[in-house]
Amino acid sequence: MPRYTVHVRGEWLAVPCQDGKLTVGWLGREAVRRYMKNKPDNGGFASVDEVSFLVRRCKGLGLLDNEDMLEVALEDNEFVEVVIEGDIMSPDFIPSQPEGVFLYSKYREPERYIALDGDSLSTEDLVNLGKGHYKIKLTSTAEKKVQQSREVIDSIIKEKTVVYGITTGFGKFARTVIPVHKLQELQVNLVRSHSSGVGKPLSPERCRMLLALRINVLAKGYSGISLETLKQVIEAFNASCLSYVPEKGTVGASGDLAPLSHLALGLIGEGKMWSPKSGWADAKYVLEAHGLKPVVLKPKEGLALINGTQMITSLGCEAVERASAIARQADIVAALTLEVLKGTTKAFDTDIHAVRPHRGQIEVAFRFRSLLDSDHHPSEIAESHRFCDRVQDAYTLRCCPQVHGVVNDTIAFVKDIITTELNSATDNPMVFASRGETISGGNFHGEYPAKALDYLAIGVHELAAISERRIERLCNPSLSELPAFLVAEGGLNSGFMIAHCTAAALVSENKALCHPSSVDSLSTSAATEDHVSMGGWAARKALRVIEHVEQVLAIELLAACQGIEFLRPLKTTTPLEKVYDLVRSVVRPWIKDRFMAPDIEAAHRLLLEQKVWEVAAPYIEKYRMEHIPESRPLSPTAFSLESLRKNSVTIPESDDL
Repeated sequence: MPRYTVHVRGEWLAVPCQDGKLTVGWLGREAVRRYMKNKPDNGGFASVDEVSFLVRRCKGLGLLDNEDMLEVALEDNEFVEVVIEGDIMSPDFIPSQPEGVFLYSKYREPERYIALDGDSLSTEDLVNLGKGHYKIKLTSTAEKKVQQSREVIDSIIKEKTVVYGITTGFGKFARTVIPVHKLQELQVNLVRSHSSGVGKPLSPERCRMLLALRINVLAKGYSGISLETLKQVIEAFNASCLSYVPEKGTVGASGDLAPLSHLALGLIGEGKMWSPKSGWADAKYVLEAHGLKPVVLKPKEGLALINGTQMITSLGCEAVERASAIARQADIVAALTLEVLKGTTKAFDTDIHAVRPHRGQIEVAFRFRSLLDSDHHPSEIAESHRFCDRVQDAYTLRCCPQVHGVVNDTIAFVKDIITTELNSATDNPMVFASRGETISGGNFHGEYPAKALDYLAIGVHELAAISERRIERLCNPSLSELPAFLVAEGGLNSGFMIAHCTAAALVSENKALCHPSSVDSLSTSAATEDHVSMGGWAARKALRVIEHVEQVLAIELLAACQGIEFLRPLKTTTPLEKVYDLVRSVVRPWIKDRFMAPDIEAAHRLLLEQKVWEVAAPYIEKYRMEHIPESRPLSPTAFSLESLRKNSVTIPESDDL
């Protein structure tokens, strides 16, 4: 018998259907009838017949025709929503789809797998798991280690040994011994009580990352989870059944308890869950719709699921990857601005940077040479001012290798810490099968990723700070020799005047966000957890800082391309012309004032998708090959030829592409 899960005014109702030839309208009326039956006042309606409604799918939000037969319009176990005419949506209502629903209507279940062993997950891997590119499976070695770890827990239960978190309470209640017959209840109570976060839920991508990372940590075999339960968790991940995880509530020690508890709550069939098939619904219905059963927690397993730094680290992983991407592209955007402002390339001379050999500085200077070298890529713009009397440029142009360079080195430092944390056991207590014992420690403390992500925010912000100053130079006619605010008929048109203000506002906001969260600590859990990392906020604000950096550089990219319009018919170097052409494929030249926000968003999207890097990278790597041993990739933000070819990027044979 087909069954449908129907959402009516904030409630989810299971509606069985004996005849597939019944209509969508019948399903809506039956759902409303059941909704009214559960309400003392009939939900404010006199009868079902007076209710006017629309019915739509939760997946994609497509409206359904009330006259269509159910067997034609819907699949068995599909999730639908009844929207009653005249209702005003509560601002607190959890939508049936997260932001970006148009992306999820195109979701396709991945066919490829990543095998997790707890030791070799990379930041790139985790981001790809978050994007839904892969499913998960365990290596045979990991399965064996998980089983051996569980045997230690089973032995503790059998022998009635007193061990923290297994046969005792938690935190302040660590000395309270729990009777054996209540050990499973203890774990469920732990998950329920610790699910106390607030704020918006994590996006599906970020929730996938969080779940994948917790699976990776459990695969190390130091948590005491059973292989049966771990495989259930993996099945939920592979079906993209994702718990409602509020973004706020962790202090980063003892681990990320609140968000990980919300993650576990959905897995045990409580709270809310989301999947591309269902949208938001009660967790038990989402699991059932995918043929899955809620996890039944065994002793220690609630603690195994919620104790660790995975919220900080998974968000930190996204931050590192996005920081790497924008740092690479910042060099290209700045090089384009330098061309428009008729700057000199002398400051990027190899010998200057060889005597101050910071790795990031050397790499950034090399990239500028690879994009601007007039012998390699003739530039008509550069040739037009070859014999000018200008000796040197402003710091925002001349010092890009020194400023951008330290950002590259900061990212490398943070990436090393985050990668270590990705593959670390962060439970308490730790289960050591080789010793047949558990040991209490402090690996759950998030100070490492918290400090690193505070540092990342401070470092990456500087890309926006220097970019905003370059935007000022582009817009200011006394500094650029270009029309004021990069527009003809100034006065009638304002051009980039307020776009620059937006950049300035974002840079100013970043200054507050760059205050380190990890310098703060508040004692919690009745002073048993008397020092915490505040790493959750460090991760979230690092991501916000990086988004602002991307947006500021998007504005500079638009401004630099607009500046080129006033230098035509002169052309810049081949790689920078390719960047110009890319931008013009999504944003037309600014002839007169128009709605600018969509243009900024389009340029931001190019940077997010690394399109600017993809266009310029082949020229950078070709130049590298022709100048060995002058330069080699010195930074994690540099792509090797091998990686470019792996990603199907064509290496140009000449400038005539």
